[in-house]
Amino acid sequence: MIKNGEKKSTGKGSVQVLITQPKPESEKSPYFELERKYSVKLTFHPFIKLEAISAREFRKQKIDINVYSAIIFTSRNAIDHFFRMCDEMKVSISQDNKYFCITEAVALYLQKFILYRKRKVFYGTDGTNKSMFDVINKHKENEKFLYVCSENQQDNEIVGWLKNNNCDFQLAFMYRSVSNDVRVVMDSNSFDIICFFTPSGIRSLFDNYPKFIQNGTLIGAFGNNTVKAGEAAGLEVEIKAPAPQTPSMISALDNYLSSKSKKK
Repeated sequence: MIKNGEKKSTGKGSVQVLITQPKPESEKSPYFELERKYSVKLTFHPFIKLEAISAREFRKQKIDINVYSAIIFTSRNAIDHFFRMCDEMKVSISQDNKYFCITEAVALYLQKFILYRKRKVFYGTDGTNKSMFDVINKHKENEKFLYVCSENQQDNEIVGWLKNNNCDFQLAFMYRSVSNDVRVVMDSNSFDIICFFTPSGIRSLFDNYPKFIQNGTLIGAFGNNTVKAGEAAGLEVEIKAPAPQTPSMISALDNYLSSKSKKK
């Protein structure tokens, strides 16, 4: 519903939802089931784009990847860039390495790169940092952790927990996020809901629209840091995930749309 911070009328049409991520490649994506279930209109447009940090630039961090026995991943992007970096630097990963992931979906993505074994791949039960911490806590005494993250998007809650719990860890910056041009989609559409997934997505909104005013548009945010970034920017975040009953943004949207339809 926003064009340069001004709300536009949508009439009596279906709910318009902007997902600030690329469109899923599979037609079986739960997003499309959500679209059919509630007759909403979903638009996908990434608010950030990732730039790879080259092996030459990464070497300046003076990190020997083979020193670390456990790798922390909070996204599929982190997995892609980790194995890209290992390939560029001709680093052979030990089969004994352990991998700690934020969700089962991220953990399963590892099958693209390694022989997946449950004894070395761990993930949180509900997609929250806390559930991942519970798993890491059982192994922290014997492992050296490498937290693969964006140069400008690491999760401060994760960093703080690793420090406070005396974990032997190192941050590894292998990519960085930059704001994408979103005006092409924002200026030509009228959205009732905008869903964000990273603090960088929030920043991109204000990079594109410095005087952005929410003005009734519902904001969804995935992750504590994204919620905090939205609120710090003056946004009212009404759809939040993960939570015990809504571990994903899809389930959070489902929950909201279901409650909205019951009120009609």
